[in-house]
Amino acid sequence: MKKIVKTFAIFLIIMVFTGLFTGCGGAGKQTLKVYNWGDYIGEDVIKDFEKKYDVNVIYETFATNEEMYTKLKGGGSDYDVLFPSDYMLERMIKEDILEKIDHSNIPNFKYIEERFKNLSYDPDNEYSVPYMWGTIGIIYNKTMVKEPVDSWKVLWDKKYKKQIFMLDSSRDTIAITLKMLGYSINTRDIDELEETKKALIEQKPLVLSYTGDDVKDSMIAGQAALAVVWSGDAVYMKGENPDLEYVIPKEGGNIWFDAMVIPKTSKNKELAEKFINFMCEPEIAFRNTDYIGYSSPHTEAKKMLDPDLLNDRTAYPTDEDLKNCEWMETLSDVIKEYDRIWTEIKAK
Repeated sequence: MKKIVKTFAIFLIIMVFTGLFTGCGGAGKQTLKVYNWGDYIGEDVIKDFEKKYDVNVIYETFATNEEMYTKLKGGGSDYDVLFPSDYMLERMIKEDILEKIDHSNIPNFKYIEERFKNLSYDPDNEYSVPYMWGTIGIIYNKTMVKEPVDSWKVLWDKKYKKQIFMLDSSRDTIAITLKMLGYSINTRDIDELEETKKALIEQKPLVLSYTGDDVKDSMIAGQAALAVVWSGDAVYMKGENPDLEYVIPKEGGNIWFDAMVIPKTSKNKELAEKFINFMCEPEIAFRNTDYIGYSSPHTEAKKMLDPDLLNDRTAYPTDEDLKNCEWMETLSDVIKEYDRIWTEIKAK
C-alpha cells in the first residue's frame, strides 16, 4: 500500500510540474527580444510572428541610436534583434558586438534591391539586412513660408523666430549645419566643428524647440513654419496636412539606412534569423512600409504600394535629389568632440 501511495505521489508531482511548464499562459514557448525604434513596425506584425512560430516576443523601443547603444553596452540586456542606423551599425561591427547572419536562414534576402546590398557600413552583408531607408530635410508650411525653400540657410532666417523646430539629435543637427556651411557631415576637422557650434548657438533664439517624434503632431497642427525631419515622418505629415511640403536642401544632407542585426547578447540566434526573414516576407514588408511611411528597399513590397507614393520624391527621391547627400560614418575617433559640442550648444 505504501508503495502504491508513493507511486501516486510521484505521479502527482510530475503532473504539477508538467502543467507549470506547458499549460500556464504560454510558458515553455521560445521567447524573442526585439529592440526597435518607436512606431516603426506595422500593426499586428509582432502578433502574426508569434502566431506563425508559436513563440513569445518581448518588444521594446528606443528613441535614438545612442540610447540603444548605451543600453546594449551597459550590460544586462539580452536582445535578439536590433534596428540600428548605418553609422551605428558600422561602429557595432568594429567593436565586434554583432553576430554574423547565416543567410541560408534568410531566403527572403533575395527581395532586397541590389543597389542596397554591400553598402559601405557592411560591405559583404555579413551582419545586417536592410529594413528602411530615407533622407533628412526640411518640412515647411506653405501658408507660412512664401519664398522657395531650397537651402538649410532658411533655418537661420530671423523672420521665422520661434517658428522653427530642430531635431533633438546631436549627430543629425550637427550634420545639417555642417552641410549648410559647405562641409562634410563626417568631418573630423575641429575648426569646422567649432564653426558649426557657433552657428547653432547663434540660431538658438530662433528655435521654438528641439524635438523628436512630437514634431509630427506639432507641424500637422500648424504650430511652426519649418522643421527638420526625417523623410518618413514627412510622408505621414503631408498626408495629414496638405499645406506641408518637404525638400532636401541643395547643399545635400544625410541619406540613411536602418537595418536588422543580431547582437552577441542573443540567446536564440536561430529564432532571430526567422524573425528577420519573416520581416522580409513580401506581405509583411509591405505592411511595415505602408504603415510607417518610410522608404522600403524591398522589391516586392514596393510593387504593392500606391503609385502616387512611389512617385512622391519625399519617399523615393531622384538621383538628382540625392547628389549631394552622404552616408554617416561612425566617427568613433572623434565622437567625443561631437558630444562635447552638442553639450555646449544645449547649455547655452
